[in-house]
Amino acid sequence: MQGQGNRAERVMTNKDLAASVGLSSDFSTLQKALQAAGLEERAKGAGPYTVFAPANSAFDKLPSGKLDELLKSENKEKLVKLLGYHVVQGNVAAADLKDGQTLQTVGGGSLRVRKQGATVSIQDAGGNTARVIMADVKATNGTVHAVDSVLMPADK
Repeated sequence: MQGQGNRAERVMTNKDLAASVGLSSDFSTLQKALQAAGLEERAKGAGPYTVFAPANSAFDKLPSGKLDELLKSENKEKLVKLLGYHVVQGNVAAADLKDGQTLQTVGGGSLRVRKQGATVSIQDAGGNTARVIMADVKATNGTVHAVDSVLMPADK
């Protein structure tokens, strides 16, 4: 998983979601968060799931100290909820997303799709938007869309 910008062609990793995210150094923070939350095995599970995967630059946008706080063992439940908020059931290709569509996350929240031409954005409960910067990375158990911001559930 390399590069930036919406890409029309589908990238096939031939690896599960956890390994697919681990293929690029652009997702080392997400990989670290998956480990801290104990979700690596789950990301290797049957699926299919669609993950809106925050790139390292997305985590850099969080308020100072927020990521370090979330990575502490006593905040594991909050981190699991946050990561689950970036995952929906099924394989959802960018082309299948519709403007205004609501997606239910495995973490129990909902996301709203914003689509203008080829640009796809995902809006969280607080109205913050994450733009899809690389779409349709196909893993063996789902699909990954890289996003430029961390999506926040309502109580974050």
